[in-house]
Amino acid sequence: MSFEKRYKKAKTELLNDNSIIKYNKDLFKKFFEWEEEKLKRQNDLPKIDESSYKTLYGYINKFKNVNKWFKNKAWNKLTEEEIKQVYNDLEDGKIKNRSGKRFIDRRGYYNKVFKSKPFKLAGLGEVVENALEFFTDKRKKQVRFISEENFKRMLNFLHKPQHFVLFWLAWDIGENITALLELKVKHFKRQLNRDTKQEEYLIYLPQENLKRSRQTRSEPTIYSETLRYLDALFKYGKEVEYRDEKGKFRRKIIPFKNDDFIFSFKYRQALQIFDSVVKRAGVKCEPNDEKPSWKDLRSGMACYLFAQGWHVEDINLRLGHSPQSKWLEAYINYLAINRKRAKKIHYNNNLEDVKNELEESKQREKLVGQRMERTKENIEKQKRELNLLKDSIKKLLQVAGKNNLLNKEVVVKIE
Repeated sequence: MSFEKRYKKAKTELLNDNSIIKYNKDLFKKFFEWEEEKLKRQNDLPKIDESSYKTLYGYINKFKNVNKWFKNKAWNKLTEEEIKQVYNDLEDGKIKNRSGKRFIDRRGYYNKVFKSKPFKLAGLGEVVENALEFFTDKRKKQVRFISEENFKRMLNFLHKPQHFVLFWLAWDIGENITALLELKVKHFKRQLNRDTKQEEYLIYLPQENLKRSRQTRSEPTIYSETLRYLDALFKYGKEVEYRDEKGKFRRKIIPFKNDDFIFSFKYRQALQIFDSVVKRAGVKCEPNDEKPSWKDLRSGMACYLFAQGWHVEDINLRLGHSPQSKWLEAYINYLAINRKRAKKIHYNNNLEDVKNELEESKQREKLVGQRMERTKENIEKQKRELNLLKDSIKKLLQVAGKNNLLNKEVVVKIE
């Protein structure tokens, strides 16, 4: 069911709920009229789109909860003490969600309901500001992600081609599950990457499928598995239901057309598939062992790319953020990316110093060796020269000895 249908149905039920007093229902109606107009004008829309309906639908449950917390009292009659008490009970965990745990999205209630238009329409803007004086919108982003190891463990419990494609797209492209489910065949282009010389799919993510804060873009697939499963899915075709001659439902496979959705199921079934796989695989989020959700694959992909040496700016762009986005700061700090990089630089610098010292030592040894070789050569040369000198002296002595003998013979003859 589209968010438009969900919102209109839920809004009708809320405004016709007899358990809610008339003033509050009139207040809700006035707010929805204002919010619908705001979403159209701020986003330059001639009519409300699916993303806007998703935003509007999010208010329904919030209004029900807040009305319950104030015991169905008219909002314009609430006192500062009553509002402050609900705020403190939310922060202290005394007000619990359906699971019996502290509300996680408390800031969503403070920013979108208490300190926003609904209570201002009730004339309590200043009262709420005083009651929530200790609330600050600055918060540390919670770090939670699915590791590569756990992601691949989850794949062992998949069977259908569509399910494999959806999981690999969530890990590879890193977009929200709602945007991935809206992808059509025409959004996929198989191509050869000029730089890597590898086959890939270029996936177009149109703005109408994305959150408003995300940039429309085309992303190339990274993993060979994504390519392989997409190829298999497009070759396999899509399953369609039909009735046979006896009126029984049958399934058959037909080729994909350019305007077909590649997934035959929507958000609710995707959640069921994910929860089933998580339970069977026994997977938890890191670092605090929370129950995983689809969006944790998105943050897991970002963490994996960090480990592979991607720059923050490139990961931001792949996630649909601006290069300067601070969204990843908490993950950078948790993973100690910059500190690891600094340590690596420090290690490399030390290694370079050791290499330089070793090179200098080798040069010194080489010089010493050259000197020793020259000394050895000089000694050998001197030995040769000394031997030559000895031979010369010996010959001279021999000649001198003969001359003395001749002189003695001459003297004898004369006498």
